[in-house]
Amino acid sequence: MNSLHADGFPEREVRARARAGTAEVFPAADGYGDGGELYGAGGFPAPAAPGGPLAQGPDALDRLRIVPPVFMPRRLEKLIELGREPRYEDVELGGTTGGFTTPLPLYLSAFGSTRAGSGDLALAATRQAARLGLPMVIGENMVPVHGYRRGEGDGVRSALLERIAVYAQDVPDGLGGVVVQQSTEDADSEVWNLLYSDPGTRALRDSGRLGFELKVGQGAKPGLGGMTVVGAEEAGRLAGQFAVRDVFGDPERWLRCATPGTFTEEIVRQQLRFMRNNFPLARTWVKFHPGRDIGRAAATAWAAGADAVTVDGAEGGTGWAPRVFLDQVGLPLGECLRRIGTPAGDLLATGRIWEGGRAVRALALGARAVGLGRAALVAVDEDPGHGLERLVEALTLELRLLVSALGKYRTADLDPADLWDPAAAPEPAPEPAPEPAGGRP
Repeated sequence: MNSLHADGFPEREVRARARAGTAEVFPAADGYGDGGELYGAGGFPAPAAPGGPLAQGPDALDRLRIVPPVFMPRRLEKLIELGREPRYEDVELGGTTGGFTTPLPLYLSAFGSTRAGSGDLALAATRQAARLGLPMVIGENMVPVHGYRRGEGDGVRSALLERIAVYAQDVPDGLGGVVVQQSTEDADSEVWNLLYSDPGTRALRDSGRLGFELKVGQGAKPGLGGMTVVGAEEAGRLAGQFAVRDVFGDPERWLRCATPGTFTEEIVRQQLRFMRNNFPLARTWVKFHPGRDIGRAAATAWAAGADAVTVDGAEGGTGWAPRVFLDQVGLPLGECLRRIGTPAGDLLATGRIWEGGRAVRALALGARAVGLGRAALVAVDEDPGHGLERLVEALTLELRLLVSALGKYRTADLDPADLWDPAAAPEPAPEPAPEPAGGRP
């Protein structure tokens, strides 16, 4: 019996990939050919429930079609380089993400202080992300909720330090990196100061694989701080640091609310300047919620020297959020990417990423890498040993197939011309065909 469920999310498909890996990229082999099954495009997914997130059909990002051209000059370039016809395995997926070297345009999105984000599932995701060499973000409020050190002298680490230690132990040399978010309550606890000077993070810091992320907001609840449900005992313990409210009418269930923080353009600039000056060896990231001024926010962060800007679409998952925010607040990821336009630096995109098609569309719209959040947790819930690795294997195969089909062999070469929006204005009339060589007969 699985412990995690994700209504409105393709949980069944993620679990299948966590079990079978790349086999799930294709239809069932036993139904092909003699099995009597003909495969083709299906309809859009039905809503999980009336009025649910999918009730209005696919979002703007999923609506886009990936459209290979007929003429492929870059495939010709690759053919000349290789001395043979290129194959999908020739697609290069490695590069840098927010200052970190990574073999894939993927990273592990932030899990915060919720039960799912700071327990065994988070550790399982951490181990597998490390083995894959993917950068990992650790979410907000870990120290205010769980403490920085636990059981001093008895070998038991806090949830935050345990995840960092597990990651550092398994990540290959030169790959990946750990990024730690800081919220208002984290700042009060001086989380970044503690980590930057901690001997346990020195190897990551000195090798350029430690980063800090200023959290301005998140996709699931734009304009709000972190929220989760806690028991009565924990509510009493946290009441001095967080707003703890009785909204459920149950003495054993309390809503714990963090403050969202206050930001203006100047505050963001000053915060990023502070991060760069005080923590010069750490990479500097900033995460924005899907606000209507996301283009200006991203430009402000890059101009202030951010190594990466993360945009969290309204599809982004969370440990807890009000239903009205999940269904009705914030811009979808596709619209965020449209408003940002051509990025002035590394752009990272999160929000319902779980397979190669959505990832390619985000990359074509300017993202340098995409984050796996709910998909990663569901995958390790299915198989704590290798579920995330198999999910990534399947996604990687799809990336290579799709990018090569577009006649390109680096994800950095993807661009908006590789996409077609059926809701946009029709294409202009085709140009006349060229005359045959030698003129008309």
